[in-house]
Amino acid sequence: MPWQTIDPFLFCVHHDDDYPEGDEELGPCAPLVGRNLGADFSGRDGWSMYHGSLVPGFPQHPHRGFETISFMRRGFMDHADSLGAAARFGRGDVQWMTAGSGIVHAEMFPLLNRDAHNQTELFQIWINLPASDKMVPPHFSMLWSHQIPRHTLLDAAGRPTEVTVVAGELVEGHRAPAPPPHSWASRLDSDVGIYHAAIAPEGSWRLGPAAHPQTMRTVYVFRGGSVRIGGIEVAGGYAAVVRSDVPIELVDTGDGAEVLVLQGRPIGEPVVQYGPFVMNTKAEIQKAYHDYQETHFGGWPWPEDDPNHGADLRRFAKHADGRVEELAATGTG
Repeated sequence: MPWQTIDPFLFCVHHDDDYPEGDEELGPCAPLVGRNLGADFSGRDGWSMYHGSLVPGFPQHPHRGFETISFMRRGFMDHADSLGAAARFGRGDVQWMTAGSGIVHAEMFPLLNRDAHNQTELFQIWINLPASDKMVPPHFSMLWSHQIPRHTLLDAAGRPTEVTVVAGELVEGHRAPAPPPHSWASRLDSDVGIYHAAIAPEGSWRLGPAAHPQTMRTVYVFRGGSVRIGGIEVAGGYAAVVRSDVPIELVDTGDGAEVLVLQGRPIGEPVVQYGPFVMNTKAEIQKAYHDYQETHFGGWPWPEDDPNHGADLRRFAKHADGRVEELAATGTG
């Protein structure tokens, strides 16, 4: 289920699937009988097909008025969109997509391992756009694993916390790669930060530096375990809204906890969300549906609703302007 979020964030979900070996179509080599294909969120046998019927994932669907951030920790995602852009990324990579005035995209999870399980884990985070930027042209940026700051921070007893900085800056001089140009996060006074931290058993992590007093900072604890924050224990599956204007110490209770931190100054505008569209008024939502019905946000240039990019183990991005990035198959995440 999605985690509760605070402005400027709209949505956050943690997908963690232990898929079996892949078949020739890059889907699960396992019976699909009994699953509600097209809407399988069952978690049966440790994995879901989501809206996929052959390959797990999310076939073509539209967005307008906000951004999606896909932080792939394990496994791969195949992106395809109405601009003709495509990408395969994973193992520590992040895709940051501004939907803006409207885009249709597919997000599929190809199961490339034919002789081993396909562990797939990601965070999908939605961040709002202010009214002035809701109708900007759509755009996506790739934040490749080797570009993303990762730090090993030691507490007084030498116990490590491994921190990944998707947005913002935790250690001076090590700012995360730039988000898309019209992102709320591209404004330095927005104080947007997205951090993942794995704290060693009985270790502690000092979350700082201090941010603006109006910045909202939420700490989500997951994968079991728990942390103490200011003397209050926060168990796995729960979150705490903490002060942002002073550093906060997180102390693991003994099992080794993982946390995701979302922080940012609120946009402070009306939010009207209906399905895949997030605008400021009901009239704008109605127009979004009308525009999508009329234009399909540029149409769908792919032969299938759920395209994948083949069985080759590769990471790449083909941008709408024709620019192509090719990387080694393995990441550092």
